[in-house]
Amino acid sequence: MPLLLLLLLLATVQTRTGAVPVPRPVSVSLDTKECHMAKFKSLSPQELQAFKTAKDAFEEQLLLKDSRCSLRLFPRTWDLGQLQVWERPLALQAELALTLKVLGTVTDPALGDVLEQPLHMLRHIHAQLQACAHLTAPSLPPGAHPAHRSPQARQPPPASPGCLQESVTFNLLRLLTRDLRCVARPGHCA
Repeated sequence: MPLLLLLLLLATVQTRTGAVPVPRPVSVSLDTKECHMAKFKSLSPQELQAFKTAKDAFEEQLLLKDSRCSLRLFPRTWDLGQLQVWERPLALQAELALTLKVLGTVTDPALGDVLEQPLHMLRHIHAQLQACAHLTAPSLPPGAHPAHRSPQARQPPPASPGCLQESVTFNLLRLLTRDLRCVARPGHCA
């Protein structure tokens, strides 16, 4: 059910924001015979610092704008550990796709340079997840995929692009430290 909600939320947000992804080359080998998620058990201190710098820059911009967004795309209770092991890469892939789409719409030039390295890393992780998801997901008949099991889905409230960016940004470090680690180390989900 949480996977269904995340996938439907992703589709709704993409439709409502009118966000169009900007294709950028990703220098990742997508050899589908191997899944290399173990290398993401922990990110380097430099990579984590780049994400923290981007998050801090967003928070600074929000303080200047006096933002009052209460949207939570990713509830605090969201926990990949509650999903089956094969569902986790799919859920993280959807979470990353939404994050990339929303952060890719940032038009503030002051944030462009700060986001360059984090967006590149997120694209790299997303590409690896795409390769892994095909290997870990069981073969299911059409309509039996978890995203199609329930006819009910929670629609996100209408939100401005800034509010979506705020929600995604506040979830970013959790995505990188907890959710990514949960997929990279399935036996260590807390």
